[in-house]
Formats: sequence, structure tokens, C-alpha cells
Amino acid sequence: MRAAKVLFRGEEAGILSQDDEGRFEFQYHKEWIEDSSKPAISLTLPKTIQTYQSKYLFPFFYNMLPEGSNKQLVCRLNRIDRNDYFGLLLTTAKSDTIGAVTIIKIPKQ
Repeated sequence: MRAAKVLFRGEEAGILSQDDEGRFEFQYHKEWIEDSSKPAISLTLPKTIQTYQSKYLFPFFYNMLPEGSNKQLVCRLNRIDRNDYFGLLLTTAKSDTIGAVTIIKIPKQ
């Protein structure tokens, strides 16, 4: 299992994870949901206490990935399989993203 903190403008909003079968989950932190001043990270992931689940990386996070020759270069330099979307997200979305969301890997324990 791999997991990452999802930060919105530097504040931790929730956790994104991928299990050993390749399924994805995203869950907001309870504190984030209860604070009415905190927005949803995406229109496609509204604030809810329920965990979002998917066989595929959620479109919001998928759209944060590099494409084309940039993707090929990042994959080659970091030795990431080009179909490892979670690994690619962990590598590229930890800083310098276009939007307010960044992704920080949670080390395995």
C-alpha cells in the first residue's frame, strides 16, 4: 500500500492511497470537513465524510500528471513505469503544481 498527504495551499486536507490490488481511495480529514472555511479540493471530490474509492486514479489527480515527452522524461529519469500513475503523481506533484493542491508521500512504516 502506498499513501500520500493531499495538501491544499499547504494545509493537509486528506489522504490519497493505493492498495496492493491497485485500487485508489481518497478521504478528507474530519477536521477539514467540519471547517466551513475549507473548500473541497475539487468539484469532482466534494467534501464528505465517506471515503471515495475507484479502480483508477481519480480524474482530478490524473490531470495533475505530466503528458507526452515531459511524462517520458520524468519516467525515464526517475525509473518509473509509465503506467504507474500513483508513482508519477508522488514524484511530480510534491511541488510546483499549477493549482493549489500538492501531494506529499507518506513513508512506509
